[in-house]
Amino acid sequence: MIIDDPAVKAEVAAAFAAYEAALVGNDVPTLEALFHDDARTIRYGGGENLYGMDAIRTFRRARSPEGLARDLRDTVITTYGRDTGIAMTLFTRSGAPGRIGRQSQTWIRFPDGWKVVAAHVSVIDG
Repeated sequence: MIIDDPAVKAEVAAAFAAYEAALVGNDVPTLEALFHDDARTIRYGGGENLYGMDAIRTFRRARSPEGLARDLRDTVITTYGRDTGIAMTLFTRSGAPGRIGRQSQTWIRFPDGWKVVAAHVSVIDG
């Protein structure tokens, strides 16, 4: 197994960047398309535990588009083989001084592209 193959890492980094742009732009169709459409897909958020793509869709469609801008830092993307990638990042929001967000995503390559199969977002005092 090759860890951090440059071509694979670039693909995951591009998928991660597309997700980030969709997130801060509240592009819900793109956010939904970047998650694996499966009952086993999980997203733990700051105040919700979402099991399955139906729950993730419901959350995304009801979420306010306000206050989504954020600044990322210390982003680490690691790939394992040709079909698995992990993205970890810290983020801050101007509306939440002194708080640091943490985000992790597990990306898997499917026939129709890279998809998140597990995600976790939490916020701690910084």
